[in-house]
Amino acid sequence: MSEQVNIFWFRRDLRLNDNVGLFHALQKDDATLPVFIFDKHILDELPKDDARVSFIFDEIQKMRVELQEKYGSSIATYYGYPEEIFAEIIEDFNVKGVYTNRDYEPYAYKRDAKIQALLAENGIEFHDFKDQVIFEKNEVEKNDGGMYLVYTPYMKQWKKEFEKNSIEAYASKKHLNNTYNNTRLPNLSLSDMGFEASSIQVPDYHLEKEFLENYEDTRNIPSINGTSRLSPHLRFGTVGYREIVLKALSAKNETFLNELIWREFYKAILHHFPETQSRSFKPIYDEIKWRNDEAEFEKWKTGTTGYPIVDAGMRQLNKSGWMHNRIRMVVGSFLCKHLLIDWRWGEAYFAEKLLDYEMSSNIGGWQWVAGTGVDAAPYFRVFNPYSQTDKFDKDKKYIQKWVPEFGTDDYPKPMVEHKIARERCLETYKAAVKKK
Repeated sequence: MSEQVNIFWFRRDLRLNDNVGLFHALQKDDATLPVFIFDKHILDELPKDDARVSFIFDEIQKMRVELQEKYGSSIATYYGYPEEIFAEIIEDFNVKGVYTNRDYEPYAYKRDAKIQALLAENGIEFHDFKDQVIFEKNEVEKNDGGMYLVYTPYMKQWKKEFEKNSIEAYASKKHLNNTYNNTRLPNLSLSDMGFEASSIQVPDYHLEKEFLENYEDTRNIPSINGTSRLSPHLRFGTVGYREIVLKALSAKNETFLNELIWREFYKAILHHFPETQSRSFKPIYDEIKWRNDEAEFEKWKTGTTGYPIVDAGMRQLNKSGWMHNRIRMVVGSFLCKHLLIDWRWGEAYFAEKLLDYEMSSNIGGWQWVAGTGVDAAPYFRVFNPYSQTDKFDKDKKYIQKWVPEFGTDDYPKPMVEHKIARERCLETYKAAVKKK
């Protein structure tokens, strides 16, 4: 208890290098004790073979091994409610300060406020840093103040702000010899928390020069490896975000960079409008009379709608924990507009299944296809699954991979006719708009 330490609290930044909060903790005279908390507030809602929990666990073990073998240190891992865990840590260690990187989701703000209050009661400093974005909160605003509500002007202003700033690398790995000298810190297994290893693996990302050069031509074709598979790694911070932005810039790939800026745009929107996690950004669309047919929702979830490209996407999601971004738009539009099922149902299902689930992007994407959100597709834009197939999977390679019975008598008939569904959708949305 006599030795004073600083805590570095890992959250969605599971790496030892170019980690802002870790870098600042390691600069202090007192040793840094790395900590990760498996948060029961979050984990209690998840299936026991959740692939994201397995991935987080494996990444922490990799870091623990590196710290043990090279620096005589480790990571203390805990399972519980963060406020209770920190009370326990304060009892066990002489803590001077807690360092961490900021998270921008509504739950994270509430959690961090509780921890900060607890620490203040015990005379312990709390320091948080910007790590997972280039610009946060109010850093990209209109000239007269206020948040951009349309992506394109936000993107242009983002780039103007970026030109005024330089990206600073944080060589946290060079200072790991200042981590707490103990290789036998508290550690948990998956089974200790009631979890088991998942059969679904998070694939490695790829950003080769040739891939970035061809990204604009390949990113919309779901049958090829035309996307980076970077999103889970950004979600959990196993790769430094600044490194990725610099790669996009060095490749002079504006399309790829713009996708990264979309991510920051949605984070800023959720920060300014946290109510959009459960309400339409445009309140008028809360008047939509959703059909919310549970049997139809089940067909959508299981990929048995009779629309091959929709079914291929849902089966890809269920089997691999991932879905091609173009197909996410198609299946989302189908749920909301063909079936008139509330976008929140789809958002919740994606939250359960996606390896790269990120609340801000997921809500933003779902409200976009539903026509209810910020800078959304107009309500009268209804994706036609057949024309989307002709445009992006003309040879049916993607469909045949995920729907092997396609073209046989075993494949179901379409659950609703496209033209009828479109007309029903337009009538329903128009009725909601007229109530204004």
